[in-house]
This record gives sequence, structure tokens and C-alpha cells, in this order.
Amino acid sequence: MFAVSFVTRTTSCRFELCVSLLPHYGSHHQPQLASLFSYSPFRESRSIFFLISQFSRFRFVSLRNQIDMAAASGDSYEEALAALSSLITKRSRADKSNKGDRFELVFDYLKLLDLEEDILNMKVIHVAGTKGKGSTCAFTESILRSYGFRTGLFTSPHLIDVRERFRLDGKDISEEKFLVYFWWCYNRLKERTNEEIPMPTYFRFLALLAFKIFAAEEVDAAILEVGLGGKFDATNAVQKPVVCGISSLGYDHMEILGDTLGKIAGEKAGIFKPGVPAFTVPQPDEAMRVLEEKASELDVNLEGVQPLTARQLSGQKLGLDGEHQYLNARLAVSLASTWLQQIGNLEVPTLTQMSILPEKFIKGLATTSLQGRAQVVPDQFIETRTSGDLVFYLDGAHSPESMDVCAKWFSLAVKGDNKSERSEHLVNGSCHGKCSGEENCQQILLFNCMSVRDPNLLLPHLRNTCANYGVHFKKALFVPNMSVYHKVGTTADLPEDDPHVDLSWQLTLQKVWERLVHNEREGEDGESIKSEVFTSLPMAIRWLRDSVHESSSATRFQVLVTGSLHLVGDVLRLIRK
Repeated sequence: MFAVSFVTRTTSCRFELCVSLLPHYGSHHQPQLASLFSYSPFRESRSIFFLISQFSRFRFVSLRNQIDMAAASGDSYEEALAALSSLITKRSRADKSNKGDRFELVFDYLKLLDLEEDILNMKVIHVAGTKGKGSTCAFTESILRSYGFRTGLFTSPHLIDVRERFRLDGKDISEEKFLVYFWWCYNRLKERTNEEIPMPTYFRFLALLAFKIFAAEEVDAAILEVGLGGKFDATNAVQKPVVCGISSLGYDHMEILGDTLGKIAGEKAGIFKPGVPAFTVPQPDEAMRVLEEKASELDVNLEGVQPLTARQLSGQKLGLDGEHQYLNARLAVSLASTWLQQIGNLEVPTLTQMSILPEKFIKGLATTSLQGRAQVVPDQFIETRTSGDLVFYLDGAHSPESMDVCAKWFSLAVKGDNKSERSEHLVNGSCHGKCSGEENCQQILLFNCMSVRDPNLLLPHLRNTCANYGVHFKKALFVPNMSVYHKVGTTADLPEDDPHVDLSWQLTLQKVWERLVHNEREGEDGESIKSEVFTSLPMAIRWLRDSVHESSSATRFQVLVTGSLHLVGDVLRLIRK
């Protein structure tokens, strides 16, 4: 847990005890520790063990005291979320003014938090991309953890609780630890910022908090997912990562990153660092050219990878469903292999030399988990005669390319084609939601997306791909998100139904959908395909539950929830106990 070294001093015939501080305690605890370790001289070995026990006791009591003091002072989890919410800017995401948003401030914040040295020593894997970067990071973390390394994973966005963004050894950070680190960072920045160096914005603070957590927790590997773009992302404060990855690129956040694949690729390649190896997946020609040019300028060895094969996994299935995950997993294998060789000092055979991945790689890939990506969850609150009468298929796809991938996954899943999908993974290890020949299955779309996205690109990709696989939606439901972008926390304090809610965007989505299905032939029951706008998500969920109760016992409702990870998170809040 900590290192003890003894140095003999002839002048005083005493020993000096040097203890490297435990993860939770940095320079701000040195006075207490100095007092604790002022015992001298050390004449018996049992004195050393006494001190070690006292140090361990101090660590536990100090952490407990910090938590108790935070609670006593009113610094509850809800108050931390309120403080975090105060950092969310009201400026539109499409505001192009002040490009980079004074990125250099991130380095000022690191200095204010005394994290400059920590971030230099951090062994980082940095991943950018349009699609699949979160899955790639999750796969990479799981592989390294299977080798016994202590891992820290920073991803975005969160679906239900902000603590999801910070994983330690595969688990969300505890509420107690979150509070200690949050208030340490927040209060220090409040004390030291000014008009010239203002408080960091929301995502920048979260990235800084991740740096603090991972440094204090002394993780062996820090896996960082870029929040937006790359060049000006707060995670790009890391100047010497171990390895970088670029997942699949496509059209997204064009109002910020640019309106061509070349411009978008240029922003993503902003995470490349001189001499640091990088990997990417097959990209459109325009994007790949830019990546290669940027890599050449920085003397970066950029290597492309191809999807994993079933043979390389030795019959095991990936922890994340969908054919597209075989490409993300392959990128993760390259990132993890590079880290293991450079930092872990382990010999890892190259993929070209092996037909089957090492056992620990396979274990890591098979046990990976990430909410909101090709996830199947039955409604756990509905009371029906048989389980699986109402099943939600959740995927946070929000770009045209990811809509194609999502539609293919959903179509194969509901049709029961498990040649490429892992049927036993569906719904907690069972096949709930998949229809037999005697059952009537109805596919429902539950959709919302941000107003900066173009539904004329998203919805056609979704509908047409599903139709190509023989899947047609009985009804499309359009709802506003329960989550609000100016507040972090749960939805417990939000009204279930707001009669004054602005539904203009949802009505726009409905019109786009209606135009798409206008010429589609009528269903077998003679009724044309319908769509509906609900004033709130809870009302839409209630309608679905009522529909299940009113239908025959042989009817199953399979609901695809997509268009927004925020929507996916809101649905999970309502259907899971």
C-alpha cells in the first residue's frame, strides 16, 4: 500500500521514515502526516510497525472525517450537483465565436490545482472519434484490468448519474469519494480563480476532476475519452500520452468541428502528439488523408486496424452487442497492447502473429460493459402475465452513420438472427423480447435528438435500414428529454407533465417521419402507420404500458430508443428498479 525506506544518519543515530502518501492524501495533508511521523529515535522494529498501523488508522479516520465534515457542513451530493450545474454555460453549442474557447486556460487550471506534475506522470490512453470512442475506451479499460492493473476510465456523457463518468477498476466512483474530490477541486478553484482566469466550464471541470481522481487514486492506466472534437477538448491537456486512438469518423457536431470530413478529421487528429504511436480504423478517404497528413507532420506512427474475427476470440462473444463492436474491440486491442508493452513491460504478440488473442484479452473483451450502447432492458415495473411483454432496445446513436449501425443491430435482435448478435446477452442473459412464430411483435420507435442535428439525415437512415431487414415500426413516438442541459442530477424534482413545454422540435421530428412513411403501404390490420408527440417521456412510457395491458397476451412490444444518449438515460431511470 505504501513504501517505507530507512536512512541511517550518523549524526543523530536515528532513522528517517519516508512514506509515500496514500491515494487520497496529497500535499494538503502533509502537516498532519509530519506530526504523525515525528517519533524518534526508532530503536525497535516494533516501533516501525506501530507507526505503520497509526498511518493506516490516520488514513481511514482522515477520509471518514472529510466525508463527515462535508455532510455536517451541508455539502451533500445534491449540493455538489448544484455547484456543478452552475458551471454549465448558457451559450449555444452552435456558437462559433472565440474558437477554442481559450483552451490555454486548461493549463492554468492544472497549475491552480497542483496537477501539472501528476498529469505529466500519468500513463494515458487517449481516444477521439465520432462513433465508437466510448466503447473502445471501455474495451481497453477492461483488457488492462484483466491483467491486474489499476485503471481509471473517464467517459461522457453520463446517462443517469454523473459519477458514471469516473470509473475506478471498472466501477463508478463511490459517492463518498466523489464528494471529497469534488469539493477539493471546486473550493480550490473558487478561491484561486479571478476575472482573468474564471471558473472552468462544466466539461472542463469534469476533466480536471478526472485528472485529480486518477492522480490521487494512483491508477496505473488512465483511459480518456475525448468529449468533443479533440484539438480543443479539455482532455487534450495531456501532452505525452502512451498511445492515441481514433475511432470511426463521420458527420457530427458540424456546427463546431466543420462541415467536411476533412475538417472533422483535422480536429480529431488534434490529440496526436510528437512521436506518440496512434491507431485508427478504416475511414472515408477524405478523413484518412487528413489523419495521415497530421501524423506525418508530428512523426506519429499511425497504423490502421481491421475488425476482430470470431476465431481470434476463440468462440467468446464481446461484452457489447453489435457487429460494429468487433471494430471497436480491435482498436482497443491495439491500444491495450501498446500500453502493456511500453508501460506494463509485458511481451504481447502482434495480431499478425497469432490466430487467437491471449486469454486475458478475451476475458477483458467479453466482460466489458457500457450502458446505452446496444442495450436491451425489459420494463421492470410493468405487471404482465409473462416477462418481456415490453422490452426496450436502447442505443444512443445520433449521427447518420451510427443510425445505420443502430438500425441493423435492432433489426437483427428483434428478428432473432443471432448469427452476429449474442442472444444470451439480451435482457440479463435471457432471450426476452424475441418473438416466436406464435407471437405478435410490434416494433415501436421512441425518438428525440438535439435541435442542432438534422432529422432529415437521421430518420431516413434509421427507417430505411430497418426496412431493408424487414422491420417496420408500428408507431413512432416523439418526446422531449426529461434531462435538462442546464442542470445536473436526477429528474426527481422535474414535473412528470408540463403543459407549457415547448414541443415545436418534436413536432418537426414528427413531420419528417410522416413524410418518410406517407407512401408506405398499409399494415396487415388495415391501419396506416401512426406517429404521436407526447408532452413528456413518462406519459409515453405510460401509453406503452397501457398498450401492453390492452393488447392480447401474445403481443410483445419492442421499443427502440435512440437519437440521444440523454433520452436513453431518461428511459433507464423510468424502467429499471
